[in-house]
Order: sequence, then C-alpha cells, then structure tokens
Amino acid sequence: MLEPTKTVDVEKVRGDFPILRRTFDGKRLVYLDNAATTQKPKAVIDSLVDYYSRYNANIHRGVHQLSIEATEAHEAARKKVARFLNAGSHREVVFTRGTTESINLVRFAWGPAAVKEGDVVLLTLMEHHSNIVPWQQLAKERGARIEYVPLTPDGRLDMGEFERLLGLSPALVAFTQCSNVLGTINDAERLCSMARSAGAVTVVDGAQSAPHMAVDVRRIGCDFFAVSGHKMLGPTGIGALYGRRELLDSMGPFQTGGDMIKEVHVDGARWNDVPYKFEAGTTNIADAVGFGAAIDYLASVGMDRVRRHEVELLRYSFEKLSAIPALTVYGPADPESRGGVISFNLADIHPHDMASILDAEGVAIRSGHHCAQPLMDHLGVPGTSRASFYIYNSYDDVDAFIAALLKAKKVFSV
Repeated sequence: MLEPTKTVDVEKVRGDFPILRRTFDGKRLVYLDNAATTQKPKAVIDSLVDYYSRYNANIHRGVHQLSIEATEAHEAARKKVARFLNAGSHREVVFTRGTTESINLVRFAWGPAAVKEGDVVLLTLMEHHSNIVPWQQLAKERGARIEYVPLTPDGRLDMGEFERLLGLSPALVAFTQCSNVLGTINDAERLCSMARSAGAVTVVDGAQSAPHMAVDVRRIGCDFFAVSGHKMLGPTGIGALYGRRELLDSMGPFQTGGDMIKEVHVDGARWNDVPYKFEAGTTNIADAVGFGAAIDYLASVGMDRVRRHEVELLRYSFEKLSAIPALTVYGPADPESRGGVISFNLADIHPHDMASILDAEGVAIRSGHHCAQPLMDHLGVPGTSRASFYIYNSYDDVDAFIAALLKAKKVFSV
C-alpha cells in the first residue's frame, strides 16, 4: 500500500492513472519527471475518446448538430481555463499549443509594435529557454537590449538588483512564477506591481506554477500569463495565454487564415474579435476538451490540497536527502518557498548516468540542462538531475528515489 501524505490519498488518486500500473522488471513505476510532463487520468483520456467517438466536427463554422456540440465543448473548456486562472472574462483566454507558443504569440503580436530601438527587455537568470530566446530574437530585430536579474546564493531573485534594473524603464519584464530547476517560487504579485510602476508590460511563465498552486491572474496583476496543458494532467499540444483584454484588442494577429477573420475581400480583411483573432485555422479541438477535463480533475482535488501535498513530499525528501554525503541540492532550502522540484548533483556522477541508474530501479527522473543553460552557467555545472512531484506521488515514491540514489552512490563509490 502506498503511504499517503496527510493531504492526499495517493493510492486512490493513482487508481485514476492507467499508466502508473506499469512495471519494469518487476519494479513498479515511480514517476518523478512531472516538471517535464504529467501523466493523464482516465477522465482526460475518456474525454478524448468521447470527442472522437461522438461529436468530432469542426467548430465555429457549421450549423449541424455535431459542429454545435463540438463548439460548445471547446468554448466550455475555454471558460474552465478562465475560471481556473480567475481571468476577468473567457475572452481573455487564447488557446495555444502551450507555454512556448503563448510567449511567442506575445513576442510576435505585441512585441514589434511595442519594443523600440534602445529599449530594455528585463528577464531573470532562472528562465526557461522559451522565456529567453523569443525575447533575444525580438531585441535583435528591434535594436533593444536584454538585461537579466541575478540570483542570490540560495537561488532567489536579487530584489535589490531587480529594483535597480527597473530604473532603466524596461518595456517588458518577463519572468517565471516557479523555476523548473530551482523550484523557486517568485512573488509574482510583487514583481508585477513593481514592473507596472516602472511602466513595463509583464509576461509571466506559469508552466510550473499553474499545475501546482492556485493562480489568480487578476490578483497577480500581470499583463500576460502562459500555461501548458500537458504539465497539468492535460494532453500535449494544448495550452493557453491569458492576456488583458485591452492589450489583446490592441494587438495584431499572430497568424492569419480561416476563423480569425470577420470578413475578407480582394482588397483586404478585417480581424475577428478576441480571442478568435489569435486562433487561425482549425484549432486543437479535442485536446482543448481534454484540457478542460484535466482542469475539472484538478478542481475536484483542490489546488490548495495539491500545493500542501507537494510541500509535505518536499519536507520528507529534504529530511532523507540531508543524510546523503556529497549531495548538492539547488534552490531554496525551505519547502514553503519552492515548488515540487528537486534538482541535484551527487559528487561527480554525471546527471545522465544518475538518471540511467535510477531508471533501472523503475524511478523516472530528468537529467540535463532542463532548457535553462544560462542558469546552469550561473551554477557552474553542465546539468543536474531533477526529481519532480505531483498528486500521485507518495512517501513510498520518495523512499524508492532515495534507495536508488544510494545504489548510484555505491556503484560509483562516492
């Protein structure tokens, strides 16, 4: 029996995830790669089968019953995302392929008109590449420059430097709410308030926060907020961008084609209203429906419970890890200050070797630079190993992880 935390009955939750019944050479699957992607509950899988089996049709165009049902399901999913993020309106939610496309939408549809030669774009050293490279490209095209907020020794943003850099009057401030490497949870509300006072537009990468804690974009006060469905129990290839309505209204389209127009004539076209202006062509209808089912599942658990469960797992993990010599864990030491991510190195064991040994024990983790090479450069390492938790992980999973670590330590005699 899997030992639950005080907050979540893990054995009951795991019963909803078919893939977790898999075994490898007699060892049960211990899935600790949730920061990369999460597993899918049967309710999400069933929602996809139901769509393709009963009402597969294109949306917004047809007047036949299948099209009406598909449109209603698609737009119902949009409203679920809006409620989940506490957006002011479902029209402030644009469906995308995920966080990467959401940020690129802002980069292409907002950036060229808003960022001018000589402007500053302010990022942080803990960003995922998807929140760095688009802005590097925009800065290169527009003659702007990038500045980076440095980190403190324990992996938090240097707020003194952040305040100093805001004195440069950046056009844009883009940051992650929760680091996919350090686990650091940034005070998004405070950062957005400071950025707004400096006259900057804010883009928040919510890929690692929205799946794990309650998010309120109106309280945060951000201009844009990006999420990925596959990191929060939903299908791959679907995500969303929240944008303040007045900004979305002022922006040109991201792509052009069908459905994003009001009318087209030989001499030009007029764009559709938001959010449809940004959803050209046939959108990912089935996976939007599946995304909605994932949000329903998380709502049934409760985001406060999801967060408390992960804090309990972190506290238990840190207690166990502290007994292992030569182990370096990156990021804040306080479980309350970080998401359910543990990046580490054990002596001089290469992260890929570590991941391979753990895989042989049925424990799935991630190794490498985690699409955060500037952060790795800052840490002075080529990469790390990373274990990351979600609602179906248990104390027993942590014990299996620790046992596999100790085996790696023995194998490499460190």
